[in-house]
Parts: sequence; C-alpha cells; structure tokens
Amino acid sequence: MTASMGKVQLRFSISPQGEPAYTVKYGGKDVVKWSKMGFVLSVDSAFFKGFDVVGTEQKAVDNNWIPVWGEASVIRNHYQQLTVRLQKGGAGGRRMDIVFRAFEDGVGFRYVFPKQDRLKYFVVGDEVTEFALAGDHKSFWIPGDYDTNEYPYTTSALSAIDNRELVAKSTAIAVRVAPDAHAVQTPLMMKTADGLYINIHEAALIGYPAMQLHVDGPSLTLSAALVPDAVGNKAYLHAPFVTPWRTIIVSNKATDILASKMILNLNESSKLATTDWIHPMKFVGVWWEMQTGKGTWSYSDYPDSVAASGGLVPHGRHSANTANVKRYIDFAAKNHLGGVLVEGWNVGWEDWFGNWKEDVFDFVTPYPDFDIQEVTAYAASKGVALIMHNETSGSATNYERQLDTAYKYMTRWGYHSVKTGYVGKIIPRGEHHDGQWMVDHYVRVAEKAAAYHVMLDAHEPVRPTGLQRTYPNWLACEAARGNEYNAFSDGNEPEHETILPFTRLMGGPMDYTPGIFKLRGYSTTPGRQVHTTLAKQLALYVTLYSPLQMAADLPENYAAHDDAFQFIRDVPVDWDDTKVLEAEPGDYVTIARKEKGAANWFLGAITDENARTVNVKLNFLDNGRKYTAVVYKDGAGADWKSNPEVYAIEKLSVTNKSVLNVKLAPGGGCAVNIIPQ
Repeated sequence: MTASMGKVQLRFSISPQGEPAYTVKYGGKDVVKWSKMGFVLSVDSAFFKGFDVVGTEQKAVDNNWIPVWGEASVIRNHYQQLTVRLQKGGAGGRRMDIVFRAFEDGVGFRYVFPKQDRLKYFVVGDEVTEFALAGDHKSFWIPGDYDTNEYPYTTSALSAIDNRELVAKSTAIAVRVAPDAHAVQTPLMMKTADGLYINIHEAALIGYPAMQLHVDGPSLTLSAALVPDAVGNKAYLHAPFVTPWRTIIVSNKATDILASKMILNLNESSKLATTDWIHPMKFVGVWWEMQTGKGTWSYSDYPDSVAASGGLVPHGRHSANTANVKRYIDFAAKNHLGGVLVEGWNVGWEDWFGNWKEDVFDFVTPYPDFDIQEVTAYAASKGVALIMHNETSGSATNYERQLDTAYKYMTRWGYHSVKTGYVGKIIPRGEHHDGQWMVDHYVRVAEKAAAYHVMLDAHEPVRPTGLQRTYPNWLACEAARGNEYNAFSDGNEPEHETILPFTRLMGGPMDYTPGIFKLRGYSTTPGRQVHTTLAKQLALYVTLYSPLQMAADLPENYAAHDDAFQFIRDVPVDWDDTKVLEAEPGDYVTIARKEKGAANWFLGAITDENARTVNVKLNFLDNGRKYTAVVYKDGAGADWKSNPEVYAIEKLSVTNKSVLNVKLAPGGGCAVNIIPQ
C-alpha cells in the first residue's frame, strides 16, 4: 500500500505477526526504513501486533486556503492520502485506523481510534512509533526535557547524542526534568551524508502529550517518547479520538525545509467565528530593563513585611510604575509601534518563583505605583495598545480558576493582547509543561482568549505544532531559548539563530524579542554581551518570523542609533509572500518577504560565527520596475565579539535583474528594505 507525491513515497505493510510498519523514501533514497507503529494500552499491552487490514481508502486533495496572517497570503494544500483500517482479534475486535498524507515535501501520519464497543476509555502507556533512519546523520538537537525547550543547540552525529552534560550545566534554566540521557526534543533537524535534509516533528497537538524522541544509537532508530503525567501515564483517551500527526519533512534543498507549509496544512482550519479583531503588531515594553537588572518586576524586597501604613515597603526599583510606562507609551507613539507590554504591574512578584506556591497572582490587583486608569487613558490618547501580562508562576490551577476574572479585567481596561508565562514547576503538582494536562490547558487558554477577543503570546509553553491555523488569535509562543538568555546567562552562540528556523520555528512563530542595540555593557556581569552584531539584530525581524515582534531594547539605546532603528519602524509583521533564498542549518539563512497589501520587500540575512558574503538574485521583484534598496549592514571591522555595534547604511537602485552582494561580519547580518521608486 503506497501514497506518493513528487519525489516522496510512503509505503505501508503488515508483517506476518500483524505488526503495522511504514517506510519513507525521497527520490529513491531511504529516509525512514521499515519502522514499527502502534501502542501499549491499559486494555491491550501489545496494541502493536496481531492486526489484520480490513480496509483501505485513498484520495487526492489539492486546494488553497487563506490564513488570517502569516508568511504568505495563500497556502496550497496538496497531498495524497492513504487510510488503512486495522482490526485486532477478528470480527468484533478492537479497531485502529492509520491515516497517511504524502506531500511533495514529506509525510504526515496519525492514529485514529474509531468509536467502538471494545475500546472506549483507555490509558496510553506508550506509543510504539519508530523512525528507523538510514544513516548516522548530522543532527541539531536539544535535550528531551519534560519542562523546557530553552537549551542551546548541540550539533553532533545522531549516534553521539547524550544530553546529560548539557542538562547538568544549564543552570540558567528554571526547571529541568530530562530523565532520558538519549532523548531529544522535536523538531529534530538532520542532514544526511548524501545531502538530504530531514525534519521530524508533530502537528495539531491537542488532547495528547508532546512527543519527544528516544535515540537508539546502535540501530539509528528514533522512537516516540511521550511526556508522562504525575503517575507515569502518558494519555487518558476516550474513543473516538485522533492523535497528533507525526511529521517527516524532507528535501534535498535546505531552503525547501524552511518553505514547507506541511505542518500548517495538517492542522484544522480556524475555529473562530470572526477574526477581524486579530491584528499582528510590533511592541515595546519594560521587559529588557528588568532582564538586565536596571529595574525589577517586584515592588518590594520584603514579601512578608509591611510598612506602618500596612502596605508593602517599596524598594524604588519597580519598572512597571506609571511614569515609566508612560515613557514607553510616548516612545511607541512617536515611532508608530503598535503596543506596550507591561510586566510586573500586578501584586505577587515578591515570592512568585521557586516556592511551588499555588496562589501567587490574582491577575487584577495593580501595585500601588501603577495607576491602571491613568495609564490606560494615556495610551488611548496616544493611539497605543497596552498588552496585558499574566505570569502564572507555573500554577495553571490558579490561572484556570481565574480565567474569566482575568479576561473580563482585560476587556474592562481595553487590553486586546496578553502575554502568558509558566515559569517554574507546574501545579497540578507532578504534571509537566509538555504533558497532556498542560497541553489541554494551553488550548483552553487560547479558547478563552478568543472568547474575549484577546490575542495570545504564550511563554514557557509546549513548543508549537501549527495550531495558529486553528486558533489564529494564538499569535506566538516562546518555547525556545530566546534573546533573554543574553541578559542573564552566557548567552546564545552566533549559530543559534541560524538553527532556530530549522527547529523550533518549524512549528510556529516565536517571540524571540529581537532588536537589542546596546550589545555590550548592559550587564553588571563582566564580559557579558549579545553574540551578534547590531545589523544581525535587525535581520532577525525577517529571518525569525512572528506576527508579534518586540523592539526589545531600551528607548535610550534606540535613540543612540536612530538611523538603524528606522528599519524596525518600517519592517512589517504580516506578509503576502516569502522567498527562502539560501539557507544551511547552523551556518546561514537569507529570507525575503513581501509586505502584506503593499509592494515593499524586506530581506534579512544572518550568519554564524563565520564571515560570509550574501550573493542573491533579486528576481522575485516585479519585472520592469525600479526599486530603491536601503541596506543596513555590518560596518568596516564589525565582529560580534570585538566590534558588534558598527554598521553602515547605503541606498542602491535595483531591479529584478540585480544581484545583491553584502558582506556579513562574524556573527553578523544585514537587513534590506526594498521600496518601489
């Protein structure tokens, strides 16, 4: 039984023992060799053998759909589908279907438990999905941790994967639970010795735990490792039920991996009745000054002590005060940025972290120095939207009890966007950030936000799997090692941002918080610096896609480089078209995007620790039209380590016959605004 599309071929078979298995080839080359499928269930510990095929169905689909926002205005969904119907134990036995979809750039498959008498309520002990790889591929990976995706990436052979040393030394990460030394997180990016690029992830993660991958080095086989709950079970299901899709994206071109829309296409269409209230935007906020120690989230140093008046004793360093927030509102209004995020506005930050405390925040009580009425009125007078912040301290139970209260409060004060956070151990105690309970929680929050017409940016959640198609108000997530690690740790290596598009961003947009201009001297820790040039920080607005992009640095640092800040003013966050011009994981990425509803193009190019030259054709521009290209590039002598803030700006006249040549410094980049003349 087969399904194929272009160079991709999927085959399914049942062994003499009734074991379902599949294989994937690309251009005749093995991508996944024969690999097992099935489950260990509470009602059947061998629900991976003894099956008979009782039916098959095939169909072809080719249609287009229009996203609410994104990297393209129209997305093609073209695949061949094979559905295999399995039954165990003869007539009247338990049934399971497997649905495969073959796309031109890979394969997705998922399990379906139909409604049936002999399989109603059951517990998943394990998923027996394997990916038997054809070689010891070069791999870009982070540890399979139940509670965090915020590790730096390691590049190694597949057989050399061992996460113990990295987990042990990653002390800047708040919570680390990685019991399997040979487990990795998805998306896992690999490159074969003969030039195939392979990416393994999942799509449409709902009602089920996240899938990590256990690596068996000797056999080069990956197996699904589901995140367990507090008692060691993986999932509690009630048929009918469909699992998330397991995705294998493959191409002989790295650029095709980044251009893939397969994960989005495997998600359901929007569940929202209306979407005209969803507006991608750029924003600023008090966040970076707190990350770098200039200010604090907390109002007092003494959570258990009060002044004679009965209130907390202020320490005078609280960033979310009325005057300071109004300063950011002024900056946003002056520079035509859409919003201001205010973190630390509400009481509770004095003992919010590290105590596994359930009732920390109430999400409706401001600190004494934050006058929400005054700030709201001031922002409205300036045409600036305020972004709410709901940190949960990992206490999802507390947040769920107050969801309606919190979102009614947002509505009352005119907040139409929220950034949520889940720093710390999860409550219910014993649950994990990436387990079934929390996966359901994140979806419940997205649904609640949608009911109140609020856009969502989730931090410390499970990594995304394309659900922004189903819930387009869920604009972005963190779920990876962001720019903040340059503030409170040894930082992100220059190659980090060249790996992220091939890994974390395969599942959806990331709130990376780019745009740091003061790259040294911002910390009291000697030697701490951002591991990029200033020009690369500009390029990240194009190469790391998000419909929510923060201008993360302080207003005074932007004032010192106002000419470079012009690119941040100009760059959009919503696009009609995207061209991945050149890419190699861990080395470089160059992407061009066309502004939504306009003729302007924007290009971003970044490199790792090695200098290189961008040499790309501009043949995506309109034929016969002249453009002015404003190029923001690394200046003479630029280097991420020794001279990161030097840059140059030049203007060029270009057409679609032009070739752009720009030198990138070590750890550098360039950002280009291409405007019709």
